[in-house]
Amino acid sequence: MSREYQLILWGATGFTGQLVAEHLFKRIGWDSMRWALGGRSREKLEHTRQQLGRGAGKIDLITGDSTRPEDMRSLAERADVIVSTVGPYARYGNELVAACARAGTHYCDLTGEVPWMRRMIDAHHTTARLSGAVIVHACGFDSIPFDMGVWMLQNEAMKRFGQPLQRVHTYVRAMRGGLSGGTAASMMDIAEEASQSRRTARLLRNPYALNPHNTTDGEDRDNLFGFGRDELIGDWVGPFFMAGVNTRIVRRTNALTGYRYGRDFRYSEYLLGGDGFAGAAKAAAISVGSTTMMLAAAFKPTRALLRQFVLPKSGQGPNETEREAGFFRLYLAGIDRAGNSLGATLTGERDPGYGSTSRMLGESALSLASREPIRVNGGGGFSTPAAALGADLAQRLLRHAGLTFEVDTDIGENG
Repeated sequence: MSREYQLILWGATGFTGQLVAEHLFKRIGWDSMRWALGGRSREKLEHTRQQLGRGAGKIDLITGDSTRPEDMRSLAERADVIVSTVGPYARYGNELVAACARAGTHYCDLTGEVPWMRRMIDAHHTTARLSGAVIVHACGFDSIPFDMGVWMLQNEAMKRFGQPLQRVHTYVRAMRGGLSGGTAASMMDIAEEASQSRRTARLLRNPYALNPHNTTDGEDRDNLFGFGRDELIGDWVGPFFMAGVNTRIVRRTNALTGYRYGRDFRYSEYLLGGDGFAGAAKAAAISVGSTTMMLAAAFKPTRALLRQFVLPKSGQGPNETEREAGFFRLYLAGIDRAGNSLGATLTGERDPGYGSTSRMLGESALSLASREPIRVNGGGGFSTPAAALGADLAQRLLRHAGLTFEVDTDIGENG
């Protein structure tokens, strides 16, 4: 590609968009890459640019409307890579993804909206394959720590055992951070769509909802309800509300990479309760809370109450002190066909939904921009962070996004 910009950050005026802009400016400044800030309001874009620091005034600003096909077509044709923070994506992402697929422009975002991702894949995958555009959804806390964590753990397993792990579980051991207004809006939109569409409800229950259509068979089942003792590490676990997104991304990675983890690979995610009576009580409380929230989101009156009194509004988010104090700690454990086991701890600095997400998304965009041509199964198309960016993204996350990955061989003791 030889275009006006190597990278455009679309949605730079939103809460998360401003954080991504800050990260990109710290990483590449204004003169080492041709990049621009984009959004609907020129005035707000100028404010975002002013906050970045010395030299930022030389970064170009681009305005447009996410719902106007002609604006998104012009945007896509001007850049090698576009990174978008404009959500909910089911409302504001359709035209940009379509334009990137047609223009051969690489694209990444931080969506966790499974029904929307499925629609975009079905509508534009063939076009993207032909144009060479690589489209990578879920490049924030949904779902990079989980997708890339499994990818790194499987790499270690193949080095040590000569074969991948047949079964992998990811456990959220600890996490501190606030829910974003944009994420809350996306969750409520999905719940509303599922209440009105049986097709969407069935899709959300399908463990292989994001797999290519000819690879939707497997033994995995949903683990979004209930609690119990985990079969790998023996501790009590409860459902993790983001598993409905992350597990689908991990399974799609496996399919796109020619079943690199094996055709019989199984994957689950949980919140870790712990051992003994206290662990069981915590896991039970997690299960009750998760079920209550899902039921409340499923019905219109309680959904309205959640929006009005419980969930943050769009554009709201934690302040800098709260973002800096946030963190997450995951534990991954797996076992292969011969009974060999392997575990790893993956940690992230700053709150997952903002401070860490903004850096993970920024590094994904820079990875896309630095590697040309990128190919998915011989061409462009809709991919995943691990399948499209692999080792390059792993190195960037460990060096520049505050992630750490430590391998552990005794999964029973350290889970």
